Amino acid sequence: MSFTSRIDLSENVRKQACGLLQARLSDALDLEAQAKQAHWNVKGPHFLQLHQLFDAVHDEIEQFVDLLAERITTLGHVADGRVATTAAATTLYGYPLEAAGGEAHLKALAASLGAFGKAVREAIDQASVIGDADTADLFTQVSRETDKQLWFLEAHLLAH
Repeated sequence: MSFTSRIDLSENVRKQACGLLQARLSDALDLEAQAKQAHWNVKGPHFLQLHQLFDAVHDEIEQFVDLLAERITTLGHVADGRVATTAAATTLYGYPLEAAGGEAHLKALAASLGAFGKAVREAIDQASVIGDADTADLFTQVSRETDKQLWFLEAHLLAH
């Protein structure tokens, strides 16, 4: 489904860009839930620091969700943030329900954040190829912040 827009990109370019954006939106929604899973369930040494870190990571990912979804709608398409769509479309690792200690949550969330970052970098190139520089720029913005959040998580794992 699409809506009329005066954006000077062809419907074909907008449709392809929205496909890229929707794929990463599904991943970002999953990643957002994974960050909250870590936030709610972390136990052990450094609990408070990790509890706050996971919440901060969640807040950054929530911004990605809005950027991705709003770009889809800006291009005249419908952003699909439904849980069923997210569950069916995510490409991220399944979050381990048995994770309890800080290190387990750090490793699980870092793995998903790293996979998300890789997919976003691929989307930068794909958006450039189809001719949507603004979508490529949005993905670049998300990529930079994803790398920063991954650094925050991995910094805690260096001693392990």
